[in-house]
Amino acid sequence: MPHAHPLTWTLVVPVKLLARAKSRLSGAAGPHRERLALAIATDTVSAVLRSSRVQGVVVVTDDPVAAPELAALGAVIVPDAPDSGLNPALVHGAAEARRLAPASAVGALSADLPSLRPAELDRVLDAASAAPNAFVADAAGIGTTLYTARPDANFTPAFGVDSRARHREGGARELALEGVPSVRRDVDTIEDLQAALELGVGPHTASVAPLLPVVRR
Repeated sequence: MPHAHPLTWTLVVPVKLLARAKSRLSGAAGPHRERLALAIATDTVSAVLRSSRVQGVVVVTDDPVAAPELAALGAVIVPDAPDSGLNPALVHGAAEARRLAPASAVGALSADLPSLRPAELDRVLDAASAAPNAFVADAAGIGTTLYTARPDANFTPAFGVDSRARHREGGARELALEGVPSVRRDVDTIEDLQAALELGVGPHTASVAPLLPVVRR
């Protein structure tokens, strides 16, 4: 059963160097790719910080442009000290999250959720509190957008190829809630971006998307 008093959460959001981000959108975004990547991350972090269940956000990044932009929103910036891939970066960020807020649960959230709605994230986090570890699959049903660990649970993310299957095999509970499309709608391709725009995106992504000639008006 969910806790009588909802857990508070600290979410870890990994942000790549903008020069390397959104490589699958390079053809569609052209010279606007880095700006688009930052806009998507900014809308994601902004939405997370508006969640009533979230008490803090730790952003793991070495990007000199993204770091101050996201810090200005209220995120704690942690450099990618391991520099050995996504999952070690997330573990590093989660350790800092637990140092800052030992009583909070922790989660790893994709930075690619420009449609994220705080109320939908609240619902997912409430459901996640019922399991030691839980995750949400992406819209394609192959990857993962959110992985969580209660305060008494180990934090062992398995992002990467086939992460949905890997998280399930690792014992995490899949959260298959209805009515939370914004938590699942990550953006890697131009088709993903179009789907996110149809769902509704945050103001930063909305300001950059019209610059892309391939985006349907």
